[in-house]
Amino acid sequence: MINHRGPEFRALLPELETGLKWAFQTENDLLIFPATGTGGLESAVANLVSPGERVLAVTIGAFGDRFADLAEAFGADVARYTLPWGEAADPEDLDDLLSRELEVATVLITHNETSTGVTNRLQALAEVVKRHQRLLVVDGVSSIGSIDLPVDRWGVDVAVTASQKGWMLPPGVTMLSISKAAWQRQASARAPRFYFDWERARKMQSKGMTFTTPAMSILFGLRESLTMMREEGLPAIFQRHLRIAAAFRAASTALGLRLLAAEPEIASPTVTAVYLPDALSGEKSESVFKTWRDLGLVVGEGQGKLAGRIFRIGHLGAVYEEDVVATVEALERGLEANGHPLTPGAALTAARRALESSEPSLVA
Repeated sequence: MINHRGPEFRALLPELETGLKWAFQTENDLLIFPATGTGGLESAVANLVSPGERVLAVTIGAFGDRFADLAEAFGADVARYTLPWGEAADPEDLDDLLSRELEVATVLITHNETSTGVTNRLQALAEVVKRHQRLLVVDGVSSIGSIDLPVDRWGVDVAVTASQKGWMLPPGVTMLSISKAAWQRQASARAPRFYFDWERARKMQSKGMTFTTPAMSILFGLRESLTMMREEGLPAIFQRHLRIAAAFRAASTALGLRLLAAEPEIASPTVTAVYLPDALSGEKSESVFKTWRDLGLVVGEGQGKLAGRIFRIGHLGAVYEEDVVATVEALERGLEANGHPLTPGAALTAARRALESSEPSLVA
């Protein structure tokens, strides 16, 4: 440990801010809080939204719902643009909504929805929001650092991420970028805030310290993560995630399984959601999840309405080709042990072919 009010931390913090601006592809202010990603999202609502103010939440899954619920908890009048789970938001529909919702001042969008394995077409959605001159707040918790999200070029006013995703760290730190327009809104917003007060946080960071005690060990790790990411380069990081995601989609199909994100262009580069076979869904899903755990493989289960119906493979951050091979082999063995008919080796062959492809599709 070091003194978080001392010279060592005053040297570390600016280094992290510079690295994060590089990864966010922004010149906007960067704030760092000891919190989860939800804490970062709450900070955005607390600093931007006044009670009774009209807000539009674009939700394509559990975390989009959470963002909308959070805004309602702070007294916002929330209009929801809700899509069936497994689908992405349509820019034309958003354009139509904003044309009718003239009182909406702020739009909340989840870039990458981990509950469904779907990535929104954020560039097109952002263009619509900016054309209507509304403030854009993006949940980039599972995208920034893994999926291309050029904050400044796309006009994102607030972008939020968290340490445990593409940053390859334990949970406990949230990072967010804040535009000049967002700062102007913050100055007049009337929601209560203290722990997540942006102005207080900015003043403290300008002095080389944080308002509250920082998650020191995670910030040391973040310095190393940023070094690793700079060595690989953002374009290479984004392409690696695309190749790995394509490999898992190909392997799942070869196993005779159905993908939740049916359209490849909206399939997430950081998490793949796959329907369980009918014979292994519901209560029977517990058996296959246990078998996978016994084989050393931990996958995410379905959330909410998808509980017992899907499994989710997380593949962001420090995930490489050898991890794909080990995961696909365990997936196959677990399914076969539970009676699912398959062609041995077909999934691994499909995954390797996808990994060798030099031009995976890019989601924007």
